Amino acid sequence: MIKHLNTLLCVFLLIGQAKAQMPVGFKSLFSGKDLKGWHISRTSHQGTIGNFYVENGAITLKQYPYGQGGVLLTNRKFKDFELYAEVKIDSFCNGGIFLRSTESGQAYQIELAMPGGTGSLFGEAMQISKSAEAKEIAKVWRVNDWNSFRVRMVGEIPTISLWVNGVIMWEVTQPQNDFTAGAVEGMIGFQSHWTALYQPIRGGFNMPGAWRPGGAHRFRNVGIKEIKRER
Repeated sequence: MIKHLNTLLCVFLLIGQAKAQMPVGFKSLFSGKDLKGWHISRTSHQGTIGNFYVENGAITLKQYPYGQGGVLLTNRKFKDFELYAEVKIDSFCNGGIFLRSTESGQAYQIELAMPGGTGSLFGEAMQISKSAEAKEIAKVWRVNDWNSFRVRMVGEIPTISLWVNGVIMWEVTQPQNDFTAGAVEGMIGFQSHWTALYQPIRGGFNMPGAWRPGGAHRFRNVGIKEIKRER
């Protein structure tokens, strides 16, 4: 009986480990030990001195001082790619995943906000032609736990797709390139939103209270797969 239980325990541990691994074919963007290959934007209006560090194998984003957010960016720029990241977000904290970001944080953005529009597609520091909403996300979301995001972005006029925990949420082709001067490459970014004050609202979420004191967003198993365009 004990041997049988030990076998089951090993199986469950292996399953848990499998969930914490990026898909085959992705190249790691994060060592799990330090922020080598990343830098904090010094020009973002979100803030420039955010408290970003590695803890328990995860990139951790907090405000510093309270009210000052910021954007953590890859040193490299990418054109067409698939991005994979496991994300754990505290309630009443607003942030995002930036796609083809500029140094100042102009980007297509996947929203990260609980409660709120997690999984929605917005523009950061720019108006995008076509947004999207992850209407089915509640069916797959693991509350107070890690959730996987897989984003595919291809084309000078981009087509963007999002999967959460392996389930497709949406795919959107923009009618035009919305970047200033039509940029076709940029950095991957993780954002902690600035906030002016904290006002918890029963049953709701508002932008003035976009980050609660001590709250954090965490990212692990961050990887990318670059896609070559056909000529």
